[in-house]
Amino acid sequence: MRAHTQDRTVSAFCGQVYEAVRAIPRGRVATYGGIARSLGCGSARAVGQALRRNPFAPLVPCHRVIAAGLRLGGFQGRRSGPALARKRRLLAAEGVRFDDTGRLCEPERVWRGRSGNAN
Repeated sequence: MRAHTQDRTVSAFCGQVYEAVRAIPRGRVATYGGIARSLGCGSARAVGQALRRNPFAPLVPCHRVIAAGLRLGGFQGRRSGPALARKRRLLAAEGVRFDDTGRLCEPERVWRGRSGNAN
């Protein structure tokens, strides 16, 4: 099954991931695992792979999804370098700060979703 979004065809799963990520408010973050759980999926990696292929950025703000340990995680298929620095800058522009080790400074910024389980 495929979903059509803005003249692009994506899998139904990717469409669900993108819709979940679009719901994360500016200045907040969610974890890959939290998104997976909110969708009834047991794989945070599957969510990460869907976001890696996100053709709808910035409409789907994949930079707002971080790793379970409240660290930056990856961005644009990279776990370091310019891509991760860009993710940090995008989040900083929204008021989300990370310490020198890449850990979220304010855990209260983790968005739990409408149902309370997207952390």
